[in-house]
Order: sequence, then structure tokens, then C-alpha cells
Amino acid sequence: MKLVQLLSPSQILLDLQAVERWPAIVELVDALVGPGKLPAEVRDEVLEALKTREDLVSTGIGSGVAIPHAFSDRVDHVVAVVGRSLAGIDFEALDLVLVNFIILFIVPRESYQLHLHTLSAIAKMFTNSEIRRRLTAAQSQAEILAILDAKPAPTARIAPVPGDSRAPRPVAPISCP
Repeated sequence: MKLVQLLSPSQILLDLQAVERWPAIVELVDALVGPGKLPAEVRDEVLEALKTREDLVSTGIGSGVAIPHAFSDRVDHVVAVVGRSLAGIDFEALDLVLVNFIILFIVPRESYQLHLHTLSAIAKMFTNSEIRRRLTAAQSQAEILAILDAKPAPTARIAPVPGDSRAPRPVAPISCP
């Protein structure tokens, strides 16, 4: 499942107001409750599940990205929201870099495999520095949705070295910034 399939413009916050980890998570959950993407009566339960997850280990995966996530018995499909902080938020990430992109999602408890696939797809997408650069420069929710929907260009390819039949070697990226 692609992240863009889980989002609408109202689920993208271009400029998070929060400057700390927990208030940012609350801001993102409230952004789901406001337009009815997450039922209001589920809000506190979801926040508690997210807090429990964050207390175990930070969801800051590095490179300015955090992926807070939790399970809920009270949602029947994956619910997601993306927040951007140009200033950065300390998520105690593995690489100690401030987080600029927070992708928060809630998964039905019985959908553990979907949870793993969603987490993996998001992490893979955000390891691409070109995608992060373009998302930082985006001026609108529509632009962010288009970036998330685009097929990322490969960052490197293997090509044979002319005159050397022993082994291929990496070459420069196909697309340059």
C-alpha cells in the first residue's frame, strides 16, 4: 500500500506548530480527529497507544524522519497523517538528527502484516534523499501528494565498466538534483 493512498490534503500539515515530540504527535492525531478521519471517541486511546510505543523506543528512524504508529481495535482501516517541521523536532532519533517529517499511522489490531508492510513502505520511501529534499521544498498539500505518488527515480544503477568483463560497478545516479 502506498502512503499517498492513505492521505488527503487535510491529512498533510505543512508547518507543524509543535516544537517537541509529544505535542507534535498530539497535533497530528488532532488533525485526524478534526475532519473525521479518526473518531473523536478513539482519540485518547490512540494517544495512549502512541505514548506507550514512544516510551519503548523512539520512532525517529533517522535522516530527519519519524514514524509514530500504533494499533487500535477501534479502527477498521489504516489511518495516516503527515506533518512537516522545517525547524525540526527532537525525537531522540537513532542518528540524533532533528525530525522534519513525521508520518503517523494507526492500524487495526488484527492487521499486523498490513502494519509491517505500511511501516516498511514508508521507511523505504523516506530513505530517498531526493524525495525528502522535494518534500522540504513543497509549497502545498497537493504538491506533497504528487511527490508521494510519483515513482522515485533510482539513485544508482549497475553498469559494466567498458573493457572490464570481471564485474559491474556502480555509476552516478541517473537523475541529478
